[in-house]
Amino acid sequence: MTDTPVLQVDNLVKTFKIGFARKVVHAVRGISLEANQGEIFGFLGPNGAGKTTTIKMCTDLIRPSSGTIRLFGKAPSSAAARGRLGYLPEQPYFYDYLKPEEILDFFGKLYGLSSTVRKKRTEALLDQVGLGHARGRTLRKFSKGMLQRVGLAQALISEPDLVILDEPLSGLDPIGRKELKDIISSLKNKGTTVFFSSHILADIELLCDKIAIIDQGKLKYTGPTRELIEQGHDEVEIIATGLKEEFLAELESYFSVQRFGETVKMVGSREHSSSTVTRIIESGGKVRSVIPRSETLEEIFVKTANKAGGSP
Repeated sequence: MTDTPVLQVDNLVKTFKIGFARKVVHAVRGISLEANQGEIFGFLGPNGAGKTTTIKMCTDLIRPSSGTIRLFGKAPSSAAARGRLGYLPEQPYFYDYLKPEEILDFFGKLYGLSSTVRKKRTEALLDQVGLGHARGRTLRKFSKGMLQRVGLAQALISEPDLVILDEPLSGLDPIGRKELKDIISSLKNKGTTVFFSSHILADIELLCDKIAIIDQGKLKYTGPTRELIEQGHDEVEIIATGLKEEFLAELESYFSVQRFGETVKMVGSREHSSSTVTRIIESGGKVRSVIPRSETLEEIFVKTANKAGGSP
């Protein structure tokens, strides 16, 4: 493990001028973050938040208006940094008359790999991403999910130290998502850094050591995933039946109460749970379940993204 961050972004800004009026659009507004060796870093934000723009700047596809980016301590434009980087864009495009093994061979040549190494890695990667059975087909016969797998394979052909994936789970079925998560976990085990954006927050919560949340180009949170989740409310969900109206009215002062016929669901702080369960039983009601409940990453994400929102 090296002390130098694998990916370091400092006060990154990107503005565009669009239309005949040359209206200025602030796509990214002073983002700073860093990912270290062997970390899985999740990049979150609603549509239009600036995720893809940031990723394109990190891969030197577009240049920042101001701020700095360093890959392995070097500029993204340097050959030394690019040679250690694998990248999957949000919407990968390949010549559809080629076969997947031809695509991987092409990208292997770009990295200067020998024919022997290219052949060995191509065969292994096609099996790893679940395309071994389709190696003889042309890409025009592939589904969106299969093309996404080809894109992942080409991102890994050079055995990079940093893999940047823009919405890699898009277009994959549940089996494909599980396989991709297994691949990402295996990369971490080898010491590879994975930086990826996704809208599937359950997967982010499961996989990522650190996350960053941006909204309207502004950074709302960056840090350990667990630390953010632990900031959420620690609550309990009680489901009961046979409760009297006056008792329910009292409960609504410190519980969120929902009624489904005779069944009542209450969600609130754990500090009131034991006394509430006791009172339900004493009043003749029946407790169906008591479930500890913490806020999910999705709930926290919505609150964090909307916090101090404002207009762009």
